[in-house]
Amino acid sequence: MDLFDLTGKVAIVTGSTKGIGEAIVRRLAEHGANVVVSSRKADACERVAGDINRSCGRKAAVPIACNINYKEQLQSLVQQTRAEWGRIDVLVCNAALNPYFGPQMEISDEAFDKIMGANVRSNHWLCQLVLPEMVERKDGSIIIVSSIGGMKGSAVIGTYCVSKAADFQMARNIAVEYGPYNIRANCIAPGLIKTDFARALWEDPARLEYSTRNTPLRRIGLPDEIAGAAVFLASKAGAFMSGQAMVIDGGATIA
Repeated sequence: MDLFDLTGKVAIVTGSTKGIGEAIVRRLAEHGANVVVSSRKADACERVAGDINRSCGRKAAVPIACNINYKEQLQSLVQQTRAEWGRIDVLVCNAALNPYFGPQMEISDEAFDKIMGANVRSNHWLCQLVLPEMVERKDGSIIIVSSIGGMKGSAVIGTYCVSKAADFQMARNIAVEYGPYNIRANCIAPGLIKTDFARALWEDPARLEYSTRNTPLRRIGLPDEIAGAAVFLASKAGAFMSGQAMVIDGGATIA
């Protein structure tokens, strides 16, 4: 169990009031971490944090609302986390958006900027904010939740895929630049997961059957099946892994 023990570690997880982010923040806390539950809605943050504290039987989580599109709110998120827990050991950049479905060449400038801003720039900002203290301690783990969409083209969510490919490169660059300080940066690349974010892809039975019929496991994943990877990457178990993308997709990309 020591390999996966996160006792004393402090983790920020963005977009952690539902779906993959909620599963990750809950599992990190269960493995001993002190966590920050963060999303745009304060009441949702308070609900999930309260739930975690009750289930863990200790003060394991604090709620800090934050809209990742605003740098000043990200700065406040980091400052409040340090004020509450004293440090940041693990950063999980999970929050993302995709307001457009359709051909990439037809996307509006506004939608393009929203996708790239939330899915790439906000992660860049957050990493800039937490890396200096990790360098000082010579320890830290940055985890970016990307997507298998960043590994292939799409006629429907092309710009989203571009943003997720950028996240892979961000993790690689951080791994190269900060590896000498014992800081690791990795991506998790989920396939189709049963979340509200991907509801359009799994709610319709015909579309779900089409999406899964050629995958080895013949089903979509669940948020908790992604959370274990985050625990691994945050803990001693993942101490020699950096600059990588952990693909968790039921075999979709190899079939």
